[in-house]
Amino acid sequence: MTRKEDMAVLRADTQVHYNCAQAVVVPFAQDMGITREQAYALTLDLGAGMGCGSTCGALVGALIALGGSGVPQEKRLELIAQFRAENGAIDCASLLAAARQRGEERKQHCDRMVRQCVEFLCRETGLE
Repeated sequence: MTRKEDMAVLRADTQVHYNCAQAVVVPFAQDMGITREQAYALTLDLGAGMGCGSTCGALVGALIALGGSGVPQEKRLELIAQFRAENGAIDCASLLAAARQRGEERKQHCDRMVRQCVEFLCRETGLE
């Protein structure tokens, strides 16, 4: 299974809730030298903008995975700039408000943020 497929399976799982950060980091856990369980635990409180509408969990998860995979800091800064340019913000509260204005459901919006971050990770790490 590719990392993108793994992410999609995690986001579709109705038995266990994988927040946005978890859905980004767990597929890359082995590449970072940690278990999936450790990745899940490390990112537990990062969903919904760290639970308070702050920085998007998908973005934070991608930054963790990039750093854990040894990707240079310049690429992490590139991700932040690209994410902001494509989405208009990096904080969960603003992103969700814009999604509501577009009539986009929360899960659909969050799945899109997760997918965007995983695609960036796959491209920058060379991992599929």
